[in-house]
Amino acid sequence: MANKTVKDAVAVHGSDPQHIIDAIVRQRIRDSIYWKEECFALTAERVVDKAMALKYVGGVYGGNVKPTPFLCLVLKLLQIQPEKEIIMEFIRQEEFKYVRALGAFYFRLVATAKEIFGELEPLYKDYRKILFQDRMGKFEVIHVDEFIDRVLREERYCDVILPRLQKRLVLEETNELEPRGVSVKEDSAVDPPLHRPPPLPIRMTTGTEEGAVVARTLRHVDKIVKGLAIDASRHPTPATAITVEMIGSRIDEVETLLNEVIDVDYDSLHCLEDKR
Repeated sequence: MANKTVKDAVAVHGSDPQHIIDAIVRQRIRDSIYWKEECFALTAERVVDKAMALKYVGGVYGGNVKPTPFLCLVLKLLQIQPEKEIIMEFIRQEEFKYVRALGAFYFRLVATAKEIFGELEPLYKDYRKILFQDRMGKFEVIHVDEFIDRVLREERYCDVILPRLQKRLVLEETNELEPRGVSVKEDSAVDPPLHRPPPLPIRMTTGTEEGAVVARTLRHVDKIVKGLAIDASRHPTPATAITVEMIGSRIDEVETLLNEVIDVDYDSLHCLEDKR
């Protein structure tokens, strides 16, 4: 009885919500100590406390296939099927990153494609570090936006076969979603405004020694940006595209400054040297 889905649960993808997780993995979870001690008679309100105590994400690990607490809580959410408003609060709150990861992963399993893209794509702007435990039990540092990207793109993640997700392009063609980059929850609390760095406090002529130093530095940074652009083309994600665009626009500002300046503010130059 303790492992059965709640009576009033709605079928997900035409079946019992718990059946999204493979039967063997489900049984490993139910045999684990964490499930028996921490997940017994757990309600939607108490799941929040358990999620706040998470230290890493992951699926199963080790030769005897032990489930992580993260995966145990995913199964518990599938079992009790909390209200949608509770999961939305998991995703939209900003203080606890593992609570957000848990809510996003569960939402990916049970929601429609339109809802998934609408709620999870804004999390591409969350760059906080989290720990991921692989099948060998080793820990890897990833970022929340990487976690969200894998949840949206991979067919299997955290040892769960993710339900088939309708292509974003199809939703755009049917006007269910706006094209990427036009408007992705612009008024959302998880989308803080970007603060541009202040203008460089220097003015110089290109014939000065300081101007030559800055010009060489600018060329070096330009090479770095081109390298980032190549990486972004090989591994395209919204996060890398935004980073390259911001750095590139910054270089354009510096080039404009070098072309328009007429003298040198030596005090500012000394300040910049002290900060290196």
